[in-house]
Amino acid sequence: MDRRRQEPARSPPPRSSRPGSKKNSTLLDHFLDLWQCCLPPLQDRVADRAQTLALSSLLCLGRHTLTGLLTTSGVQFQDWTAAYRLFSQERFDPSALFSGIRSVCLEQLDPAAPICLSVDDSLLPKSGTKIPGAAWHRDPQGPPFQVNLIRAQRVLQFSCLLPIPGSAAVRGVPIDFLHAPKPAKLSAKATAEQQQEYAKLATELNLATRAHQQLKTFREQFGSRRVILLSDARFTTQTFLTDFPAHTTFIGRLRKDAKLFAAPTAQPPTGRPRIYGPALPTPDQLRQDESTAWETIQVHAAGADHQCRVKSSSDVRWRPAGACPLRLIVIAPLAYRSRKGARLLYRDPAYLISNDLDLPLAQIVQWYFSRWDIEVNFRQEKTLLGVGQAQVRNPVSCQTVPAFQVASYSLLLLAALRDTGDVLPQPKWQQHTQPERVSAQRLLQNLRFQVWARGLGLSSFSGFSSSTSSAQNPEKLLHALPSAIFYAQA
Repeated sequence: MDRRRQEPARSPPPRSSRPGSKKNSTLLDHFLDLWQCCLPPLQDRVADRAQTLALSSLLCLGRHTLTGLLTTSGVQFQDWTAAYRLFSQERFDPSALFSGIRSVCLEQLDPAAPICLSVDDSLLPKSGTKIPGAAWHRDPQGPPFQVNLIRAQRVLQFSCLLPIPGSAAVRGVPIDFLHAPKPAKLSAKATAEQQQEYAKLATELNLATRAHQQLKTFREQFGSRRVILLSDARFTTQTFLTDFPAHTTFIGRLRKDAKLFAAPTAQPPTGRPRIYGPALPTPDQLRQDESTAWETIQVHAAGADHQCRVKSSSDVRWRPAGACPLRLIVIAPLAYRSRKGARLLYRDPAYLISNDLDLPLAQIVQWYFSRWDIEVNFRQEKTLLGVGQAQVRNPVSCQTVPAFQVASYSLLLLAALRDTGDVLPQPKWQQHTQPERVSAQRLLQNLRFQVWARGLGLSSFSGFSSSTSSAQNPEKLLHALPSAIFYAQA
């Protein structure tokens, strides 16, 4: 009998004994504390291996493959099969880790404050033709005049917008990450029964359907707390808006030519009651209507306050949403300059709908501006953390490895909300700027210092922060190896 399977499962430590509650805790201490709180019960050896790989996914400087993570943790000369079995044999469940992350996010929010969630999908490019779940998709980065196709995995993500202490900014923290593939295309010789099965599977794997199911799961964990869901036009569909959960406000983007209707003014004496009244102007027609005045509101985004001109129309009907009364918001194009002294340019207008008619207009627009942080999450996950670079072929590993990396990224962002100190000094060309929040790249640099400084025997910056010698010839310049390592960017 294998004695390793008889090891007892390890449960998270009680909340009262968290090491992160100490005043002198570092970013690494907060990360390890959150890891222990969110980790589901596992065997000690499995939990230790998962923690090592989680830290390696944040510290890795090369390609974020599993072998790259093992090299970062210094076990490149040991057997690597245990790390692959951790994901391929379902010994670690990232969904349980995300459940703990959602609980921590609830603790970060005021009990009376709503829970603001952003939902969006993205693509993880793949080159192999045998990767489970990979298919051809439209390249979102292609030019508008040419539709390009890429082979990639489709993923679905929810992010929770958390306020940063002492700042007006917010930080999006991923609370769920799902592999959402579309069904494989049928052959031309498919039978009628196969076509029916394909249609049923396509409905189940639809992005809006998957997002709707996950939202209902969150509602069970959030209880009766109010949820604000922010989405783009992809999820403003009938599939997503039908049977919408209670205590949930939807704010989504709408196409400019959507057909809207007013509420019925009178009901017929007999027959089915009316749901829709006379037709209303489309969102783009409302924007161009000079008889409707613009209203100026102030929103905070990108570290500054901006003045936005908006229009709104209450109690409108839209057929995909059924009888639900909606509020239409039109945001005028924002003016900007590409560089100092350049001519004034304008972005495209935005059209929003909300199923809450009582929310202040400024609050709706502010929340939707904050939704952009989920796009920042996707960019950092792909560029800084290398999500999607793991070369795995197992169907289970293709789902668990990217979710595991995103969960590690979430714990890092949550640790940053608890740690207000900045360990590494700013480079000389950045010392005059004071950003509203610490960037993810900066957090990774601080984490590298706290982890690698122990191996290098450093506890301060006196060894490499001094000025260079007066001789500036290239062969006489002095470079500090620790400084180059801590400030390295993947």
